[in-house]
Amino acid sequence: MDKQQILIVDDEEINRLILDGMFEDEDYVRIEASNGQEAICQMENNHNIVLILLDIIMPVLDGFNVLEYMKERGLLDEIPVILITSETIGDSEDRAYSYGVADVIHKPFYPYIVKKRCKNIIELYQNKHSMKLRLKEQEKAILAQQKEINDNNEFVIDALSSVIESRNAETGDHTKRIKYFTKIMLKYMMENFPKYGLKEQQMDLITRASVLHDIGKIGIPDAILLKPGRLTDEEFEIMKSHTTIGCDILQKFYRNQTSEFDRYCYEICRHHHERWDGKGYPDHLAGDDIPISAQIVAIADVYDALISPRVYKSPYPKNVAYDMIINGECGQFPPDVLECFRLAKEELFNSLEMNDMS
Repeated sequence: MDKQQILIVDDEEINRLILDGMFEDEDYVRIEASNGQEAICQMENNHNIVLILLDIIMPVLDGFNVLEYMKERGLLDEIPVILITSETIGDSEDRAYSYGVADVIHKPFYPYIVKKRCKNIIELYQNKHSMKLRLKEQEKAILAQQKEINDNNEFVIDALSSVIESRNAETGDHTKRIKYFTKIMLKYMMENFPKYGLKEQQMDLITRASVLHDIGKIGIPDAILLKPGRLTDEEFEIMKSHTTIGCDILQKFYRNQTSEFDRYCYEICRHHHERWDGKGYPDHLAGDDIPISAQIVAIADVYDALISPRVYKSPYPKNVAYDMIINGECGQFPPDVLECFRLAKEELFNSLEMNDMS
């Protein structure tokens, strides 16, 4: 391993000799520069500098030019600088500290005091650097662990949604399409409606939560769930209960009551059949009282239901399904969500190849 280096920058040779002599008994390589330009060259050619002792007043480039060079390249956070100056305390010292120098020492100085300060500052910066490395390693380990947990959760969620679809006599692709349509819609919502505060993380959580929108259908009797014809009013009331049944199921498995993911699962499961005019179910929410996560999944669910075959109907063409939603034939949707649906039209139309639904 290369030895650590101390860069001594001063236009007066006698000062360089004094500073160099302080570290004769230390295990450092001392390198020198007689002006700011030489100091920059030394920094560019040496990559194990652990401290710079820097004079202010020098020919070619002064100490502040060196500090400016280091600031522009983010080096002041990595390499401590001790400014050594013959100037009186005042503006130059304030200016030096504004750059983030580790210390300012005035000439004449006591070598043993300077040496002690140098060693303390080197140790401080190295400890800080080591801590940064440890934190990065810990962060990588945590991210890897979180990815594994997310992958496991994704597997369980997908498996559960497949069980739901198998009971519902669907192809197994419904939840994949809902997930993909939701992702598309959320992208346009984030880009065009910042008032909802959606970020990449929220988009990911809502997209993953969307596949559980119909989990409550596990509790619906087959005679109703699989009925090929129109449901009676009584049967439809039972079918509508899949929203609250799903919430009961989710609450039994909540791990963290404050989890964003759990909240999105609950919102979507309970409210994806609410309508903007308050004529939905189960709570007859209206307007902005309907969570944005449920609003997005609701329109994705209706669109997929229209373009997909069911035991009781043939699929509608994409453009017909689109017009039905825009024209309000499938219930009233929020204006912002409808606008996103318009913006996403081409992408939704082109997204039906399952190979593209990652």
